[in-house]
Amino acid sequence: MIDDRDTTTSIDFEGLVNAYYQPLYRFALSLTHTEAEACDLTQQTFYVWARKGHQLRDPSKVKTWLFTTLHREFLKGRRHDGRFPHVEMSEVEHEMPTISPSVIDQMDAGTVLEALHQLDELYRAPLALFYLEDISYKEIAAVLEVPMGTVQSRIARGKAQLQQWLLSKEPCG
Repeated sequence: MIDDRDTTTSIDFEGLVNAYYQPLYRFALSLTHTEAEACDLTQQTFYVWARKGHQLRDPSKVKTWLFTTLHREFLKGRRHDGRFPHVEMSEVEHEMPTISPSVIDQMDAGTVLEALHQLDELYRAPLALFYLEDISYKEIAAVLEVPMGTVQSRIARGKAQLQQWLLSKEPCG
């Protein structure tokens, strides 16, 4: 049995949960597509914090640690699906379309979240972290444990897939 009472005094657990539960839950929901799995994944993340959070030497990195832990727990549950392939930015540059401002202005949040759930998991996680949680490319690379070029590539490809899906749903007229 682990006794963390003396080691977790620098970071208040309840304050941590209050500050990060919602962002972690949203990220988990973007990965799992179900509320129950997102709740379980978020709770598992805080459970891991309760057990191992005392090992974090730099309290300023708690956000990255929590998102990384959540993502690792998600991957642990999905390990049978295989590993994600590594893609370099230079390999997909020609596939990166731009979205016109008029299309963006006409979208609503529900449509965008629905579109996000249509994406492959490979692209969904970096897009959700960047656009929904305002996490930098560098932090996303740390959370997903991939090179920054891979993050850039996955966000670019994910945006292209989102655009394609959203344009296919755009009403004619």
